[in-house]
Amino acid sequence: MHVSRFRAALVAAAAALLAVAGAGTAAAAPAGQDPVFTPSADTPVTALVTKLTHAQATSRLRAAGISWTSSGGCSDRNNSTCTSFEQVNLTTIQGAETLKRASGCALTITGGTETGHASGTYSHWNGYKLDYRLGSCIDSYVKNNFTSIGGSKWQSGSGNVYYLEGNHWDVTYYNCGGC
Repeated sequence: MHVSRFRAALVAAAAALLAVAGAGTAAAAPAGQDPVFTPSADTPVTALVTKLTHAQATSRLRAAGISWTSSGGCSDRNNSTCTSFEQVNLTTIQGAETLKRASGCALTITGGTETGHASGTYSHWNGYKLDYRLGSCIDSYVKNNFTSIGGSKWQSGSGNVYYLEGNHWDVTYYNCGGC
């Protein structure tokens, strides 16, 4: 999505929230322009992300027919042998749901937001990544439906990146993948 369209959508959402909250209307500002802050074209815009608890995430995953496993048999975010979904982004879980629906494959998550993964902005810890167990169905789906971008990586049409890390898929969800 282009930054300008994203900004317009963000402004429209904020105006709708203000109207619902009774905090005023956006009628005083020109259409598509934030009445408080009008960023220049090169100003980065950061969207707020919705974080889920482990219980909220597992409830959604269970309902979608997605399983998960933990080598330590636990869900403690601070234990690297656990598989935790504490503080996972809602769009990451929605991305898993979209992958399940679109692929029709059995999915097993082997890594979530627990410690022990590489750091960075779009990291497991920050709620943007999930690891999946390899399987002929999901392997074939990713390789045949997404674009190879080199280095054992494939990119979906929505921009999410699927990295074949030898013994699992490491997926970075920048968005929900068309949910």
